[in-house]
This record gives sequence, C-alpha cells and structure tokens, in this order.
Amino acid sequence: MVSTQEQFEQIQAVKKSINTASEAVKNQALLAMADHLLAATEEILVANALDMAAAKGKISDVMLDRLYLDEGRIEAMARGIREVVALPDPIGEVLETSQLENGLVITKKRVAMGVIGIIYESRPNVTSDAAALALKSGNAVVLRSGKDAYQTAHAIVTALKKGLETTTIHPEVIQLVEDTSRESSYAMMKAKGYLDLLIPRGGAGLINAVVENAIVPVIETGTGIVHVYVDKDADEDKALSIINNAKTSRPSVCNAMEVLLVHEDKAARFLPCLEKVLVTSRKEAGLEPIQFRLDEKASQSLSGRAAEAQDFDTEFLDYILAVKVVSCLEEAVAHIEAHSTHHSDAIVTENAEAAAYFTDQVDSAAVYVNASTRFTDGGQFGLGCEMGISTQKLHARGPMGLKELTSYKYVVTGNGQIRE
Repeated sequence: MVSTQEQFEQIQAVKKSINTASEAVKNQALLAMADHLLAATEEILVANALDMAAAKGKISDVMLDRLYLDEGRIEAMARGIREVVALPDPIGEVLETSQLENGLVITKKRVAMGVIGIIYESRPNVTSDAAALALKSGNAVVLRSGKDAYQTAHAIVTALKKGLETTTIHPEVIQLVEDTSRESSYAMMKAKGYLDLLIPRGGAGLINAVVENAIVPVIETGTGIVHVYVDKDADEDKALSIINNAKTSRPSVCNAMEVLLVHEDKAARFLPCLEKVLVTSRKEAGLEPIQFRLDEKASQSLSGRAAEAQDFDTEFLDYILAVKVVSCLEEAVAHIEAHSTHHSDAIVTENAEAAAYFTDQVDSAAVYVNASTRFTDGGQFGLGCEMGISTQKLHARGPMGLKELTSYKYVVTGNGQIRE
C-alpha cells in the first residue's frame, strides 16, 4: 500500500499538468474519463456489490441506497462529467483591470487552487463528480472515500485514470487515498504545503472533525437541518406537494427536509391531510411511512411520538420528520435561526410580505419560497455536478461549482517603474 504522504508528494510532482492545461485539453480529458467510466461499468458494479455485501446489516437501508450503484446511476455519473465539459472554463477569466497613475496595469485573474482534497463517505458518485469539477477548474485532487465505499471508489478512479492515460494530463493528478483508517483523514487535515483546500462531505461527525482539526484551509459543507414553514396564507395543496417531495424523494441527502413548522391557524386542518399523504397513502402504496416527532400542539392533530429537544437539532437522513406548531411567522423564523444549519430553508405562502420577511430574515445558503428544498444542488442550479453545499460565508456559499474551486492572482505589468 502506498502511504498517504507518498501520494501527497506524487500529486505535487504532477499537478502542473492540470494546473496549466488549456480548456481544450481539459475537456478532452473529461470526455475520455466519461467514456472509460461507462466502459468499466461491469467492473464498477462488481466492486459495488462487494461494498454492498460488506455494509448490509451495518448501515441503514437509506444509507445502503446512497452506496448502491446500477447501470443507470453509472450512466448518470458519466453524463454529469459530460455536462461539466459544456460549462465555461473559469480559469484565466479577468475579474478586474485597472491602471495606476504611474502607468502600472493591474489585472486580477482567476486561477486554479492547485491541489484539492475531498474527504467523503458512502456516495460513489462523489468520486466522479469531484474529479470532474476539480480537473475542469484546473486542480489536481486527492480523494479519501469512506471505508464502506472504497472498492467502488477504487474501480471508478481506475476507470477515470485510464481515460487520462489517453491524454496529455498525467493520470496521477487524481489520487484515491489507499489507507482507509482514520489516520489518513488526519493526514489530510494536517497536509499543509500539499493540499491547498480541504472539503469534507458527509455527516456532522466528519465535518466537525475536519473543521476542528484541520490546519489546511477548509470549506465547511454543512449538515442539512432543513426546515419548511407552512404559513397561515399558504396554499395547502402546494404545501403538501412540496413537503412530500422535500421529505420523501430522497431522505438520505442533505437537502431533504428534517423539520416542519406550521402556523397554528393552519394546523388543525392541514396536519391530518399531511398524515394522509405521508403515512396512509404511503402505506397503501407499499412505501415506508414517515414517522413523526411532534411538539405538544402538533400532537393534537397528528399521530406520532412526542418530540424530544434534540429532535429539532437532528439531521435524521431517514423517514423521520420533526413537527412544530408556531403562533406566527416571526416565531417560525426565530426557530429556524436557533436550530438551522444554514443550508436550505423554505416558506410556503401566498403572502408576498411574508415571503419577503422570510427571505430577508432567514440566514441560510439557499432560501426558498413555494418550492422544494431538494433543488439545492449544483446540477439543478446549472453548475454541473457539485463539490458540495457550503454553509459558511467566506470564499464560497451554497452549491459549489467550478468558480468556487478557484482563487485569483494579480498580474502587474509595467514599463520599468520602480517604487520611490
């Protein structure tokens, strides 16, 4: 096994082949990666079956779905890479130009970070998404997959590297950390001088460990304690549709809702309708019903378990929904500000003033009016696939696409000027 430190040194030696590559060369490389990914479908599925077999009984069915691949999901991964090809190359973009009185011309231009590290858990598509976005934005990338998904990630990276072998970009600009122990994660957190940026993608435990221990720059891709607030002036049909999508379409992802807030004027009428959609109808269709965690007022109109305090601070990533009845819009906003992870939060209302108040007051990366929070996604935002959803405010916020993986530098052009 190659040590993590040796992999850091190897990627440093070859990073310039991608840092300075032209848009045409990068696009050619991405297309080759997509082609070889599809060509390796059988090998990837065999590896994924090994990971799935090892994980069964150790992780929940919802998390197993995150790990699972089939031909359709591999085709979607390849399609995601090709969509990145179609995006404009951010490298070399001139952000500002100015000329000083002494004649110096200062140009601020976008450049690659250099080497980006990604620590992620059990979603195999992150492997190809991260590699594609890193390379298109001119960066080499060190990928550290979760142990549960390592066999799958290894098969994917092997295919991507075979694609790069047909181009002028060195295949080792993509590195998959071979050591799946915690020590390799800590090595990445301490890799000053080797990693220019570290991005964790996963649960709260992983993200907090990276934020607390890293000495390299980190972008915090937050957990999603996502709220939907049903206002007193909400269209109830819209609300039911939005909540059903936000909670059940894929509960294991960070943009799925975890907390429902309902105005007290709506609760008695609306909540029984919600129970029919999320519980009764799902049971009749043979689908897993939603389990409710209810505050005292919500329990008067819904069947479920009494909520404990931590239920309103939990990213369930499962078919579980915390429900609270509030007296007014202001109380809803106050609750969100106290409990939100500042990822995605939504209001359902036909009142323009209420919508404006909500979008002004809720301090999250994505704030929705009359739409599902499931749209917080780089692909849905037109960014191609994404590197993650940043919940911090410095450098990047929200879905991270190509531009969010770049920095800038100043190019100063003179004609012999010296400083007096």
